[in-house]
Amino acid sequence: MEGFVADGVSAPLPGRCAFYVAKKKRYCKMIVGSGKTFCGEHANAGEEESEKKRIPCPLDPKHTVFEDNLAKHLKKCNSKEKPKPIYYVKDINAGSANEDEPIEEITIAERSKEELEKLIVKLKTALKGLNTKLVEKILSHAALHEPLSDPKNGDSAFKHLKQQASILGNMEVLELLGPNRCYIEFGAGKGKLSHWIHIALKAAENVNFLLVERSSTRFKVDGKHKNTGSTFDRLQVDIQHLDLSKVPLLRKKGLPIIGVGKHLCGAATDLALRCLFEHNCSDKVDEPPTKRIKLHQNEGAGDFIKPVPSTEGRETGERLIVSGLAIALCCHHRCDWRHYVGKDFFRKRGLGPEEFAAFQRMSSWATCGMRKIGSNTTDKRSEHKTGEEEEHEICEDTLPDPLNGLMSVEDREQIGWLCKRLIDHGRVYYLQQKGFETNLKYYTSRDISLENVLLTAVPAANQNRDESQQPS
Repeated sequence: MEGFVADGVSAPLPGRCAFYVAKKKRYCKMIVGSGKTFCGEHANAGEEESEKKRIPCPLDPKHTVFEDNLAKHLKKCNSKEKPKPIYYVKDINAGSANEDEPIEEITIAERSKEELEKLIVKLKTALKGLNTKLVEKILSHAALHEPLSDPKNGDSAFKHLKQQASILGNMEVLELLGPNRCYIEFGAGKGKLSHWIHIALKAAENVNFLLVERSSTRFKVDGKHKNTGSTFDRLQVDIQHLDLSKVPLLRKKGLPIIGVGKHLCGAATDLALRCLFEHNCSDKVDEPPTKRIKLHQNEGAGDFIKPVPSTEGRETGERLIVSGLAIALCCHHRCDWRHYVGKDFFRKRGLGPEEFAAFQRMSSWATCGMRKIGSNTTDKRSEHKTGEEEEHEICEDTLPDPLNGLMSVEDREQIGWLCKRLIDHGRVYYLQQKGFETNLKYYTSRDISLENVLLTAVPAANQNRDESQQPS
């Protein structure tokens, strides 16, 4: 036919399957066997090629398999559950499932004006005596000076670099950058934070990295460091099921560990804290103040003095040692009472799972770009969000307005920030009970990220109280 084009949309490509995939609005692109019209997956579409019956795979019904070949297929199917690694311990960091969980979830829209007013009174009462005005500590680090000045970086890349630079700057002030350490990046994604820590410590010896990420990730930066002196190990496991004491690298090296994370979403922060402190790690550090690492910058080069002796080869049965942490917080509306580490803090203030569930939902008001009452346009602040924030910050209680005009956008935002701070103070209290000097600070400006609070902690015996805000 004149004008006929086999482009895979109007007609199948040569040598490809003739089955039209309605969902994708094109023909299947699988190569067919000699003399066949359809691929194996779509063989049943042609009566002449359906002498063998295909059935949905019992492991994943999204694909099919020849019925008489099922046993062989099940042995090699990609959907087959893989053996769990040695460090996988189901729900080890989940928290107790038998505690007083909320009986039912109640959305903000389902609450009356009187109920909301009572919750806000409880919130403000619980915050009495706590410092909710955080210190601004926006820093940078020489390791990122060159990429920060690179005009090829787009707006999103620039924002991420600014955040990473400030996290490293704050870690440097707390003396958390040095040799003979293992850095554990929770929610690592591509591993960019570990990458920049490695660049900052390229002159240091015996620096190792564990990148914890539950999903498979493309475009990882781990491969850039294969031929360096540092070890990069990636653990594809949910933090909820990670037993650090069984990780081969940690058992072999026996090094003090530093926990880090950038935008560690909601409950993942609590899971990471449990992972570090609940089951396998000592609350005390073996580095006396006179042995702490001091990093001096000299035109971008690290010059170390008084290095901590390597503990490589230490008896693997010993408990791991946490030397500090720096976690950029994110998405409090995704927190979960079961996982939350601040339960004792809440109870001391007369609060429980019901109040937590309400505050957790209300916390989304602070950053989710609330719609103005009677307007179809979103708050302009949402234009400043990075793709990472847009992915994380969607919450059922944000859009459209769940309060039907009972509160102004400004009032809701303020209440949302107070909810976030209350939840964070529970984490601060938890870390203080573990013997750590802990702080919350603004590590970047709101035009860079609306989620701009950094949680840091170092062992109390090794840290001078030089921060101006100290949560109680």
